[in-house]
Amino acid sequence: MVITMLASLPALVSRLRLKQLRLLIALDEQGSLHKAADAVAISQPGATKALNEIESAFGTRLFTRTSQGLEANDLGRCAIRYARLIHSDLAHLREEMLGILQGQGGRLVVGVIMGAVPHLTRALSRLRARQPELSVEIVEDTSARLLSLIDQGRLDLAICRTSVSRRPDDYDCLSLHDEQLKVVANPAHPLAATPGLSLAQLAAYSWVVFPANMPMRLVLERAFSDAELEFPRYPLETASTFATLMLLQEDPNLVALMPRETAQSAARAGQLACLEMAQVLRSEPYGVISRRGAPLSSPARLLLEELRAS
Repeated sequence: MVITMLASLPALVSRLRLKQLRLLIALDEQGSLHKAADAVAISQPGATKALNEIESAFGTRLFTRTSQGLEANDLGRCAIRYARLIHSDLAHLREEMLGILQGQGGRLVVGVIMGAVPHLTRALSRLRARQPELSVEIVEDTSARLLSLIDQGRLDLAICRTSVSRRPDDYDCLSLHDEQLKVVANPAHPLAATPGLSLAQLAAYSWVVFPANMPMRLVLERAFSDAELEFPRYPLETASTFATLMLLQEDPNLVALMPRETAQSAARAGQLACLEMAQVLRSEPYGVISRRGAPLSSPARLLLEELRAS
């Protein structure tokens, strides 16, 4: 289908209603207009009219009519996905307002990079002791993606780095501390018990590394460059802590770089070995990030206090 014109944002805001978005979700879940109408407690003619109004508001077809029922096209699947997000946001809005009215609890959504997870969990443990009815969602991701979620208003706070942004001045930042890094491997790695290792001794092994231009990848690239060594060829690239852990457990010849606290936690559980390096590697400091000038919710302010005190 060729789209000649999609409705403007003001037109969508003025014409779409919440019950229509709920109908989109029901159509996706039920697969037929009749069942979707029952799910949202309207008549089938009313559902047909509402669907026509939705497609008229967008200015395009969202569903293909088949003998089996209605099937969302690419645009329909996109609309359904955002309808679910709006519905979820409304649920979170109600939950947070209820917490405010009750003078306790509320909802907090915080983003965090892998290396700052221990820092965050300690602060949250203290905060939840003070606010046991507080609902918390933790989003672990890269700094770039967390900053994007901050920009969209989907995070109250993020613990990450602003250096990856083209506009670091758009954010307020409470600096926490720099991040010491550890080279890790399977406990059965040939060099697991060797003291005072150099990068030259590890250069021949395969590495699990962060994707290009991410802070921990840049630290490793700089360390190899300073040692006048070629960066490992054919690395396995991932920003996932879990994937890194699984890869290292699967292959005893792999090595990787991890934040010290994460590495030491895995080592205590017997999942990894921290290799004893002669060189200390550090990443740039991370901080608590919020959108510059944006007011913080009460739970976000309380978490910020705990992070500042730690």
